[in-house]
Amino acid sequence: MDKVIGSAVEAVADIPDGASLAVGGFGLSGVPEVLIRALYAQGAGGLRVVSNNCGVDGRGLGVLLAAGRIARVTGSYVGENKEFARQYLSGELEVELVPQGTLAERLRAGGAGIPAFYTPAGVGTQVERGGLPWRYAAGGGSVAVASPAKETRDFADRRYVLEHGITTDYALVRAWRGDRHGNLRFRKAAGNFNPLAAMAGKVTVAEVEELAEPGELDPDEIHLPGIYVQRVVALSAEERADKQIEHVRISATSTRGTVRT
Repeated sequence: MDKVIGSAVEAVADIPDGASLAVGGFGLSGVPEVLIRALYAQGAGGLRVVSNNCGVDGRGLGVLLAAGRIARVTGSYVGENKEFARQYLSGELEVELVPQGTLAERLRAGGAGIPAFYTPAGVGTQVERGGLPWRYAAGGGSVAVASPAKETRDFADRRYVLEHGITTDYALVRAWRGDRHGNLRFRKAAGNFNPLAAMAGKVTVAEVEELAEPGELDPDEIHLPGIYVQRVVALSAEERADKQIEHVRISATSTRGTVRT
């Protein structure tokens, strides 16, 4: 039952080229930075990533992206990563953009063993009709691969789109607290996609800021049960403290009011 692994390097050592990965985090909150850096050092490439966003330049999944290790991304938001935009528009990267709530439910459904579900999100758009550019031709311009049309069905006189659950070979997540059995707790915004990504992975690796002994976590406060987690990596104090703010907002009060920069 003890799922603690000695290091992040050891925890990701068996991830092969071409593996699919569900990766937690929202912006820079709750991103499994240590596991991502270990995977970068390990060298796996051709990765197929499912994550809300693909990090920023130089942080999170942006580290793997800049090294050319990611072949395909399924996500919702890409606006903070210039290298992501460059690779996508030049035909180097395949991208499936998914409405954020749909992506969350696809991960949850996959983890719960639900193969597909109907949702109103995307009805009447290219999400339903198809034609969203997944991959551009080399050098950009024309569309080489486009999204297919989706099956629809009416319920109570309203149309819904069929979406498929997502499962991946591995999942990388970050938790605030976790015990040796893999039970996890998440803090604030880090709880958005981390539990869902963890559910979707066949082999889930969790880096935890605080490692607890079995029985120390209140069962009523566990956000993700250990049945979904196969490996746990305890972070050092330095690794726990390595957190960046995506957008800094400074407020200063003057005689004329508040100045924001």
